[in-house]
Amino acid sequence: MADECGLLNLASCIPQKIYDFFLNVLNAPLDPLLSLVKSLITEPVNLQLYAPLWAIIIYMLSLFYGFLMLYSGFNFILSGYDAVKRERAKEWFRNTLIMIVLVQASYFLYSLVLDLNSLMTAGVMSLIDQNFFRLTADNIINIGLQFFFISIYVLILLLATIILTLRYVLVASGIVFFPIGIFLYFIPPLRGYGKAILNFFGICIFISFFDAIVFLICSKLLDVALFADTKILVMITAFTIANLMMLYFMVFSLFKAAVNLGNKIITPIVMVAKYFA
Repeated sequence: MADECGLLNLASCIPQKIYDFFLNVLNAPLDPLLSLVKSLITEPVNLQLYAPLWAIIIYMLSLFYGFLMLYSGFNFILSGYDAVKRERAKEWFRNTLIMIVLVQASYFLYSLVLDLNSLMTAGVMSLIDQNFFRLTADNIINIGLQFFFISIYVLILLLATIILTLRYVLVASGIVFFPIGIFLYFIPPLRGYGKAILNFFGICIFISFFDAIVFLICSKLLDVALFADTKILVMITAFTIANLMMLYFMVFSLFKAAVNLGNKIITPIVMVAKYFA
C-alpha cells in the first residue's frame, strides 16, 4: 500500500481506492458464480467415482466376446465357396477384434477425449479478458445499465451453473455408457443404438468448447464502440446464447436418439400387426 499511495499521489489514490472498493462490493455476489462457471467449463471431469461401475460393465460385456468370436468363426466355416459370405465373416471377425480393444481401453480413451476438450476450452478461455464477466464502471451509460440489468445477469448465471452442473453429471456418468456404445456400434443390427449413445455423450463433452468460443466472440465485440457502452447486455447475451446452445444440442440429441430408437422398435411391431390384420 505504501508503494501505491503516498503524499505525492494522495489526491488520485483515494478516489481510485474508493472506486475499487465499490466495484469489489458489486462483484462480490458474482465472483463465486463466475468461478464455479469457469471451473465447470474448463476443469476436467472427475471419473474416479464411476470407475467401479465401468469395471462392472466391462466384465459384463466381456462375457459376449467368446460368443461373437465363435459366431464369426462359424459364419466363415459355413460360408463355403461363397466369396460374399466369407468376406462378411472376415469383416465381422475384424470388427469384433477392434471392438474388444476399444471396449477394454474405453476408460483411457474417454479420459483422453475429456482432457483434450479441457485443454482446448481452457486455451480459448485464456484469451478472454477476465473483466469481461465482471461488473465495471467504464462509462455512465454502462453503470446505469448494470444497475438495471444486474438481477437478470445473476439469474442467467444461475441458469448457466445449473446447466453446466447437469452436463458435468452426464459427462461423468458417460464413462459407464461409453463402452456400451462402442460394443453396440460394432454389432451391425445394433449399430444405431451405439451411434446414438456415442453422439449424445460426444455432444455433452465438447459443448463446453463451443461455449468458450461464444464467450470469446462476445468479448471481442467490446472493442467496437457500438457495444462498449452496453457491456452488461453483451454479457447477458453471451450467457444466454451459451445456455440455449447447451439445452438445444443436449436435449435435441437425446430426443433424436429416443425417436430413432423408438422407430426401430415400433416399425417391426407395426409390420407384424399389419401382417396378422
